[in-house]
Amino acid sequence: MKKIHPEFAYQSRELGIQIEDTLGDPPDRKTCAKVVKSLIDEFAQGSEIDDVNLLSFALVDYLRFNDPAGLLTQCEQYEVGDTAKVLSMVSCEDAKADLAVICVAESNPELARRAILTAFLYKHPKRWSDEDHSLETLQKSEGGDDDDEDQLKSGHDIEHLFDSNGDKNDR
Repeated sequence: MKKIHPEFAYQSRELGIQIEDTLGDPPDRKTCAKVVKSLIDEFAQGSEIDDVNLLSFALVDYLRFNDPAGLLTQCEQYEVGDTAKVLSMVSCEDAKADLAVICVAESNPELARRAILTAFLYKHPKRWSDEDHSLETLQKSEGGDDDDEDQLKSGHDIEHLFDSNGDKNDR
């Protein structure tokens, strides 16, 4: 299992949610295919849509990941990476989807790189792991997990929890 940049993990999870939402319940594959075709057409025409998940959603089923190990290595950095290297590790058999990849890579190389890597991570979830940045995990790693101290046991001295004046305050 390889650790990846947390933003890629987030984008991959968001892509899964977007696919599920577009498919609907019950799944409507025809409508989803129409949405994907529309997105592919927009990107192939040079659309200025600057959204990692929309591009990865459009391409996820068209991309072939020829070098999974190399792509996984590219997932360590989110902000800056080698788009040309990422493009050399994928192929696309659909001419319109391939044109979309090329158009986006020319106009916005970082968007193309991020979308390809997000699609790769979505398609290969067992190859990577996400770092847990939850508050609970951070507290444990800092040694701040004092739950045992907050638990009272029978016979535990609790007098210190009450006002030392006791009933004298009722006047």
